[in-house]
Amino acid sequence: MKKIMNFFRLMRPANIVTSVADVLAGIAISGYFLTIETDYFPVIMLCIATIGLYGGGIVFNDVFDADLDKIERPERAIPSGAVKLNEAILLGAFLLLSGIAAAFTIAALSGIIAILIAFFALLYNKYAKHHSFLGPLNMGLCRGLNLLLGVSIIASALQEWYFLGLIPLIYIFSITMISQGEVHGSNRNKLYAGAFLYLLVISSMLYLSFNKGQVIIALFFIIPFAWMIFRPLFIAIKEPLGKNIGKAVKAGVISLILMDAAWSAVFGSPVAAICIALLLPLSLWLAKRFAVT
Repeated sequence: MKKIMNFFRLMRPANIVTSVADVLAGIAISGYFLTIETDYFPVIMLCIATIGLYGGGIVFNDVFDADLDKIERPERAIPSGAVKLNEAILLGAFLLLSGIAAAFTIAALSGIIAILIAFFALLYNKYAKHHSFLGPLNMGLCRGLNLLLGVSIIASALQEWYFLGLIPLIYIFSITMISQGEVHGSNRNKLYAGAFLYLLVISSMLYLSFNKGQVIIALFFIIPFAWMIFRPLFIAIKEPLGKNIGKAVKAGVISLILMDAAWSAVFGSPVAAICIALLLPLSLWLAKRFAVT
């Protein structure tokens, strides 16, 4: 049981819940939940796919950082000795391959998107995260593709709404950029840039909610989303210390659930929005027991 718990530490379960929310939001964007007779098997399989892909990506993040973590984060599972390096590699590979296989059970298009997510996750872990611009861009691309993985449940919807993958890309770009000062602190310029990108994301959501006539229901999710991300970010701007930046990053990651709930509301699926929002307490509970960053 202790070994299993250490594997969970490695996978960041609170973050995985946010990836499930991404896929559910994508499914809501596709209009799948509005069909008369909804088959939930594809929904379940896409959720399993994102769990494998995100979990595997996070595991390989720690695999590639094993030597650095011995110095900067010795409490993590691999440098602490709780999980052996070869065990982590096997776990990460199993999760990524399981995620890809689950996506292919839905459609070839979904499987291709899953392969792209796995590829860019490994690219980020090995190379891109060491670059101040390409790292955030790469991580944002993974999240944008994760949203589109959900949309791919209906191929024609993906052709119509593919550009929405840019929104989580921008949002995660901002979080990843902010997180670069998590260990040693940061200058305020990156934090101000992150705040601007947050505003850009919220503005795009408001625009679409007005355009689709769903602004009132969307505001029920957009307002708490904005409060949850900006409050710790303003504290970090005031005092750009590592611990404050870490809290801002943690809030930004977990707040993805509210952003995904808002997307569902914008696209006329308020029940799905509520269900996604209910994942927030679960993610917060897991965040108290397992590391988020």
